[in-house]
Amino acid sequence: MTISNLLTGTRVRLTPLTTADAPTLARWQLDNEFLRLLDAKPAFPRNEQQIIEWMRDGQRGRDNYLFAIRAVFNEELIGFMELGEILWTHRNSWVAIGIGERDYRGRGYGYEAMSLALDFAFRELNLHRVQLTVFSYNEAAIRLYDKLGFTREGAQRQFMERDGQRHDMLLYGILRQEWLGE
Repeated sequence: MTISNLLTGTRVRLTPLTTADAPTLARWQLDNEFLRLLDAKPAFPRNEQQIIEWMRDGQRGRDNYLFAIRAVFNEELIGFMELGEILWTHRNSWVAIGIGERDYRGRGYGYEAMSLALDFAFRELNLHRVQLTVFSYNEAAIRLYDKLGFTREGAQRQFMERDGQRHDMLLYGILRQEWLGE
Protein backbone atom coordinates (compact mmCIF):
# COMPACT_ATOMS: atom_id res chain seq x y z
CA MET A 1 0.00 0.00 0.00
CA THR A 2 1.29 3.45 -0.86
CA ILE A 3 0.45 6.62 1.00
CA SER A 4 -0.67 9.36 -1.38
CA ASN A 5 -0.11 13.06 -0.81
CA LEU A 6 -3.61 14.15 0.20
CA LEU A 7 -2.87 17.83 -0.30
CA THR A 8 -1.38 17.82 -3.82
CA GLY A 9 -3.23 17.24 -7.05
CA THR A 10 -2.14 17.55 -10.64
CA ARG A 11 -2.85 21.31 -10.83
CA VAL A 12 -3.18 22.60 -7.25
CA ARG A 13 -1.59 22.11 -3.87
CA LEU A 14 -3.11 22.94 -0.49
CA THR A 15 -0.54 24.54 1.83
CA PRO A 16 -0.66 26.67 4.97
CA LEU A 17 -1.43 30.35 4.52
CA THR A 18 1.44 32.55 5.72
CA THR A 19 1.80 36.23 6.53
CA ALA A 20 3.67 36.55 3.21
CA ASP A 21 0.31 35.76 1.53
CA ALA A 22 -1.42 38.74 3.17
CA PRO A 23 -0.69 41.27 0.38
CA THR A 24 -2.26 38.95 -2.22
CA LEU A 25 -5.29 38.29 -0.03
CA ALA A 26 -5.64 42.03 0.60
CA ARG A 27 -5.53 42.67 -3.17
CA TRP A 28 -8.42 40.22 -3.64
CA GLN A 29 -10.35 42.28 -1.10
CA LEU A 30 -10.48 45.08 -3.69
CA ASP A 31 -12.49 42.83 -6.03
CA ASN A 32 -16.14 43.52 -5.14
CA GLU A 33 -17.39 40.61 -7.26
CA PHE A 34 -15.16 38.21 -5.33
CA LEU A 35 -16.34 39.60 -1.98
CA ARG A 36 -20.02 39.42 -2.97
CA LEU A 37 -19.71 35.76 -3.99
CA LEU A 38 -17.92 34.88 -0.79
CA ASP A 39 -19.76 36.64 2.01
CA ALA A 40 -23.18 38.01 2.90
CA LYS A 41 -21.57 40.95 4.69
CA PRO A 42 -21.16 44.21 2.79
CA ALA A 43 -18.32 44.07 0.26
CA PHE A 44 -15.85 46.03 2.35
CA PRO A 45 -12.15 45.28 1.88
CA ARG A 46 -9.91 44.25 4.75
CA ASN A 47 -6.32 45.47 5.00
CA GLU A 48 -3.22 43.30 5.39
CA GLN A 49 -3.27 43.47 9.19
CA GLN A 50 -6.90 42.37 9.31
CA ILE A 51 -6.06 39.52 6.90
CA ILE A 52 -3.20 38.40 9.15
CA GLU A 53 -5.52 38.42 12.19
CA TRP A 54 -8.10 36.38 10.22
CA MET A 55 -5.38 33.85 9.31
CA ARG A 56 -4.20 33.58 12.92
CA ASP A 57 -7.75 33.09 14.15
CA GLY A 58 -8.37 30.44 11.47
CA GLN A 59 -5.24 28.51 12.38
CA ARG A 60 -5.83 28.36 16.13
CA GLY A 61 -7.09 25.22 17.75
CA ARG A 62 -8.06 21.98 16.14
CA ASP A 63 -11.52 22.95 14.92
CA ASN A 64 -10.35 24.86 11.82
CA TYR A 65 -8.04 24.03 8.94
CA LEU A 66 -7.17 27.02 6.77
CA PHE A 67 -5.34 26.34 3.49
CA ALA A 68 -3.77 28.33 0.69
CA ILE A 69 -4.61 27.04 -2.78
CA ARG A 70 -1.48 27.22 -4.94
CA ALA A 71 -0.97 26.36 -8.60
CA VAL A 72 1.42 23.40 -8.78
CA PHE A 73 3.31 24.68 -11.81
CA ASN A 74 4.38 28.02 -10.29
CA GLU A 75 3.35 27.95 -6.58
CA GLU A 76 1.22 31.09 -7.15
CA LEU A 77 -1.41 31.72 -4.49
CA ILE A 78 -4.72 31.50 -6.36
CA GLY A 79 -7.23 31.01 -3.55
CA PHE A 80 -7.98 29.74 -0.09
CA MET A 81 -9.92 26.90 1.48
CA GLU A 82 -11.26 26.46 4.98
CA LEU A 83 -12.60 23.43 6.78
CA GLY A 84 -14.00 25.02 9.89
CA GLU A 85 -16.30 24.90 12.87
CA ILE A 86 -15.67 21.16 13.14
CA LEU A 87 -17.96 19.41 15.61
CA TRP A 88 -15.79 16.44 16.50
CA THR A 89 -18.51 14.70 18.51
CA HIS A 90 -20.68 14.50 15.39
CA ARG A 91 -17.80 14.55 12.85
CA ASN A 92 -19.29 17.49 10.90
CA SER A 93 -17.57 20.46 9.29
CA TRP A 94 -18.26 23.53 7.20
CA VAL A 95 -16.19 24.16 4.08
CA ALA A 96 -15.53 27.39 2.22
CA ILE A 97 -13.53 28.09 -0.91
CA GLY A 98 -12.51 31.24 -2.70
CA ILE A 99 -10.52 31.49 -5.93
CA GLY A 100 -9.20 35.03 -5.74
CA GLU A 101 -7.17 35.13 -8.95
CA ARG A 102 -9.59 35.79 -11.81
CA ASP A 103 -7.43 33.96 -14.40
CA TYR A 104 -7.93 30.70 -12.48
CA ARG A 105 -11.73 30.89 -12.09
CA GLY A 106 -13.90 28.55 -14.13
CA ARG A 107 -10.97 26.37 -15.20
CA GLY A 108 -11.19 23.42 -12.83
CA TYR A 109 -8.81 24.66 -10.13
CA GLY A 110 -11.64 25.05 -7.62
CA TYR A 111 -12.89 21.55 -8.42
CA GLU A 112 -9.49 20.01 -7.76
CA ALA A 113 -8.93 22.06 -4.60
CA MET A 114 -12.35 21.10 -3.22
CA SER A 115 -11.67 17.44 -4.10
CA LEU A 116 -8.42 17.56 -2.15
CA ALA A 117 -10.18 19.20 0.80
CA LEU A 118 -12.92 16.54 0.80
CA ASP A 119 -10.32 13.76 0.65
CA PHE A 120 -8.54 15.39 3.60
CA ALA A 121 -11.81 15.81 5.51
CA PHE A 122 -12.99 12.23 5.01
CA ARG A 123 -9.74 10.26 4.83
CA GLU A 124 -7.47 12.18 7.22
CA LEU A 125 -9.86 13.85 9.67
CA ASN A 126 -12.36 10.96 9.52
CA LEU A 127 -15.32 13.34 9.24
CA HIS A 128 -18.78 12.05 8.42
CA ARG A 129 -20.33 15.16 6.85
CA VAL A 130 -19.14 18.35 5.16
CA GLN A 131 -21.55 21.18 4.49
CA LEU A 132 -21.57 24.64 2.96
CA THR A 133 -23.82 27.51 2.04
CA VAL A 134 -23.92 29.33 -1.28
CA PHE A 135 -25.94 32.28 -2.56
CA SER A 136 -28.51 31.42 -5.22
CA TYR A 137 -26.94 33.88 -7.68
CA ASN A 138 -23.54 32.12 -7.52
CA GLU A 139 -24.29 29.79 -10.42
CA ALA A 140 -20.66 28.77 -11.03
CA ALA A 141 -20.28 27.59 -7.42
CA ILE A 142 -23.60 25.72 -7.55
CA ARG A 143 -22.44 23.88 -10.68
CA LEU A 144 -19.17 23.02 -8.88
CA TYR A 145 -20.95 21.63 -5.82
CA ASP A 146 -23.35 19.61 -7.97
CA LYS A 147 -20.42 18.19 -9.97
CA LEU A 148 -18.64 17.20 -6.74
CA GLY A 149 -21.72 15.29 -5.55
CA PHE A 150 -23.05 17.64 -2.89
CA THR A 151 -26.80 17.45 -2.24
CA ARG A 152 -28.91 20.56 -1.96
CA GLU A 153 -30.57 20.15 1.42
CA GLY A 154 -32.46 23.39 1.88
CA ALA A 155 -32.73 27.11 1.41
CA GLN A 156 -33.06 30.16 3.55
CA ARG A 157 -35.48 31.97 1.29
CA GLN A 158 -34.85 35.62 0.46
CA PHE A 159 -31.93 35.58 2.90
CA MET A 160 -30.15 38.60 1.47
CA GLU A 161 -30.65 41.66 -0.64
CA ARG A 162 -28.15 42.70 -3.28
CA ASP A 163 -28.74 45.45 -5.81
CA GLY A 164 -32.41 45.70 -4.90
CA GLN A 165 -33.15 41.98 -5.37
CA ARG A 166 -33.71 39.27 -2.76
CA HIS A 167 -31.64 36.06 -3.00
CA ASP A 168 -31.78 32.70 -1.24
CA MET A 169 -28.92 31.15 0.69
CA LEU A 170 -28.72 27.45 -0.17
CA LEU A 171 -27.45 24.67 2.10
CA TYR A 172 -25.48 21.81 0.54
CA GLY A 173 -23.99 18.75 2.21
CA ILE A 174 -22.02 15.66 1.32
CA LEU A 175 -21.57 12.53 3.42
CA ARG A 176 -18.47 10.38 3.77
CA GLN A 177 -20.05 7.37 2.04
CA GLU A 178 -21.20 9.54 -0.88
CA TRP A 179 -17.69 10.93 -1.45
CA LEU A 180 -15.78 7.70 -0.87
CA GLY A 181 -18.35 5.46 -2.55
CA GLU A 182 -18.67 3.23 0.51
